[in-house]
Amino acid sequence: MGKIPSRAYPDTMTCERKHKVVVVGSGFGGLAAAKALSKRSSRSSTEADVEVTLVDRNNFHTFQPLLYQVATSGLNAADIAHPVRGIFHDSPGVSFVHAAVTGADLERGIVHLDGTSHPVDDVPFDDLVVAAGATTNTFGTPGVEEHGFPLYNLADATALRNHVLERFEAADVAPDLIDDGALTFVVVGGGPTGVEVAGALAELFSMVLRKDFKHLDVGRARVVLVEMLPQLLGPFSDPSRRHAREALEERGVEVRVEEQVERVEATRVVLAGGEEIPAHTLIWAAGVKANPLGALLGLPTVGSGRIEVGPDLNVTGHPNVWAVGDIAASIDARTDQGPLPQLAPVAMQGGVHVAEQIRRRIDGLPTVAFRYRDKGTMATIGRSHAVAELPLRIRLRGFPAWVAWLALHLVMLAGFRNRVSVFVNWAWNWFTWDRGPRVIFGGEGATRARASDRP
Repeated sequence: MGKIPSRAYPDTMTCERKHKVVVVGSGFGGLAAAKALSKRSSRSSTEADVEVTLVDRNNFHTFQPLLYQVATSGLNAADIAHPVRGIFHDSPGVSFVHAAVTGADLERGIVHLDGTSHPVDDVPFDDLVVAAGATTNTFGTPGVEEHGFPLYNLADATALRNHVLERFEAADVAPDLIDDGALTFVVVGGGPTGVEVAGALAELFSMVLRKDFKHLDVGRARVVLVEMLPQLLGPFSDPSRRHAREALEERGVEVRVEEQVERVEATRVVLAGGEEIPAHTLIWAAGVKANPLGALLGLPTVGSGRIEVGPDLNVTGHPNVWAVGDIAASIDARTDQGPLPQLAPVAMQGGVHVAEQIRRRIDGLPTVAFRYRDKGTMATIGRSHAVAELPLRIRLRGFPAWVAWLALHLVMLAGFRNRVSVFVNWAWNWFTWDRGPRVIFGGEGATRARASDRP
């Protein structure tokens, strides 16, 4: 695809004010867009006249690929969260508003906000970038909303860690709870998140909690990974899939493929074939769906709830509204296929692309189609084991893939302090087989655990 003709666009640069861009969401796509818009270059004199307002209900950016490590006591919550304001210390053209978006007047160019703990004013815009991400998709499975533990944000990860530790504390006091499933952890979804969670839980139990709970038969703890397809890690090659399964089974994970969860109860997981697994914990890693913000704003959406966009990521029918990342049904101009997967690289590249198109519009130039550059896929299975499939048909397994995974995630983390803290924690875990943040702060995880106890 070539250039896309410029659509009707306000001649904002003839006014004595800066071109206002509102970015909703401080995830990978939103941050990428805001950073790209804040940078100056020699190509256009108008770039210095862009004013960016970043809006998010959280005042921090979460590095989602490492949420599972918070949930399994490998990292502290603060290790993978970085204040949004801190990211833009050196960007005077970017401001942050801590609020939730409740609606928008797209014709007048106004975003309506609700402050989380304080009143906030509505924000005007010349361009709106929607990068609100996604939420957990339960596919309507009965009981998942009430009894399952998703893993999509920091609150989810902390709640799950609380719950896992509570299960062991409860079983230590009342060992009979083990027969009722107190130490059985069912992970649903054989994609990267499910595989990573299952492997990390198995290592946590066998190498760490075994030493913490000296009078508890930790060997009876079970991790059951349930996947409805015939294999794990669907996007990977067969050798990588086999390696992942073998590595999980070596760690004691029970891998159940071609199985589907029919319903979830407080202490039972019922499979489609009728089998009941006594389990006080179900971790839902079976998929995500687009954030409902697109529908709330009255934007066109496709069947999955993702916002309908054109080749340049401009929202269909709305010349000054753009969508990137998990919430957008974006298509790769190289292959004309889509929607693209809901992955961090897609969101980051989309954010940069939209920033470039906004600048082109300001300069009176036509926009160009989005071209996604697939830089590969990785998944870690535990200590010294991972799979990585990179461009040029480079495939890594085992220790080399694990080192590559570590290096990539350290580089991608926001904030130098976070990188140092994560590196130190990983080094400590490697040399001592210990994990630091095995603490229960209370909250949702602890509450669910107590509710499911059976004396």
